[in-house]
Amino acid sequence: MLEFFTENVEMPALDFSKIESWVEMVAKDHGYEVGNLTYCFCDDQYILDTNRKFLNHDYFTDIITFDYTRRGRVGGDMVISLDTVRTNAEGLNVSYMQELLRVIIHGVLHLCGINDKGPGEREIMEKAENRALRFWQEMGKSEI
Repeated sequence: MLEFFTENVEMPALDFSKIESWVEMVAKDHGYEVGNLTYCFCDDQYILDTNRKFLNHDYFTDIITFDYTRRGRVGGDMVISLDTVRTNAEGLNVSYMQELLRVIIHGVLHLCGINDKGPGEREIMEKAENRALRFWQEMGKSEI
């Protein structure tokens, strides 16, 4: 079950039932079922405060993932800064929606056990993100 809410921003224009189907497909591709997932869309200040409070990190980021995955069922809370998503999209010269979808699935991939901090891990994560984005396109949901 996926839940979506906001802090200090408007809810992004997403088809949430399609997002849920996509997340289920990606989790299944990695050998998991979907449990309870919560997405909090927020601004930079909210994610900075969250990063400081829970991780003792003093910097902005696009997503923070709190992992509650157990027994083959992904679960967790994901906090996504729409401000940082927009800035990253501009810097990467991709659409805001493409970057938002990438970040949404990035959190799920972390819950599936894919990391991106160690040697060679970033490339593995990017490959998994790209595969997930291809699933999105193949679902006929929209161009990204």
